[in-house]
Amino acid sequence: MATAHKVAGEAMKVYRDYVQADKVSWCVISVPTKEWAAKVFPDVAPEEQEAKLWDAIFKATRADLENPVEAWKEHDETLHTKVDYLNEKHYKALHYTGPGTDLTIELPEKHVWAGAGSLNEKNVPFMANIPTEEVFTMPLKTGVNGQVSSTKPLVFAGNIIDNFTLTFENGRIVDYKAEAGEEALKHLVETDEGSHFLGEVALVPHDSPISNTNVLFYNTLFDENASCHLAIGNAYAFNLVGGKTMSKEELAENGANASITHNDFMIGSAELDIDGITADGRHEPIFRKGNWAF
Repeated sequence: MATAHKVAGEAMKVYRDYVQADKVSWCVISVPTKEWAAKVFPDVAPEEQEAKLWDAIFKATRADLENPVEAWKEHDETLHTKVDYLNEKHYKALHYTGPGTDLTIELPEKHVWAGAGSLNEKNVPFMANIPTEEVFTMPLKTGVNGQVSSTKPLVFAGNIIDNFTLTFENGRIVDYKAEAGEEALKHLVETDEGSHFLGEVALVPHDSPISNTNVLFYNTLFDENASCHLAIGNAYAFNLVGGKTMSKEELAENGANASITHNDFMIGSAELDIDGITADGRHEPIFRKGNWAF
């Protein structure tokens, strides 16, 4: 499965470049299968598992509300308020502290926070992920130092990686350990040179619709939107000012990571604190006990 993941990543590179630069509209969704539903709800009668998973998805995507379209418009506005605040602050770095986590992530000088709705190159609005609760940007490729611990399982190439830690020096993953799925974690980290570095940093409040379901979906689209997360691998070009029109060399010069893979892993909890570090070294609260502090 890991080999298939790598080959698919290489084959889909042109498509991925278009999507990750928002040149076209795109959307990621998930549809229940019997196998997936059984994994999520093993204690529910088999004939009821898929229906229960559909119900959980409808709740997570706000589709169960009286007016889902209006709810998404309001949610989009809320996320953009957070985006505007963080872009105005223009922090030099972020500092994460929590159980098993003490991590500093520098941000590129030209970094841009994004979230919720996006615009394609024709300025047509679209929602790339349903559901989405995140506000995100890219880290400086060589600016990550410290240790981070996962808080939810990661499903990679058909394998479950759980209770793992990553140690970074100057952006690079220099050590990794997992209580479950360590061999799969090794394949992920060693996919290519870029998979030894991070490509995304995302902020998600612990108090969110998906987190509050207390359901572990074993599906990154849902689980990443229940928790703050990071991504191993490729960075999104639109997370840099002018990034959509930059060459590969220009993206690299501005601190963006490049890889054939992009895999989110969850690090958020009710015990996670995050500070924004200003250019003059002051620490300002962004998250306290897993939720927004502003």
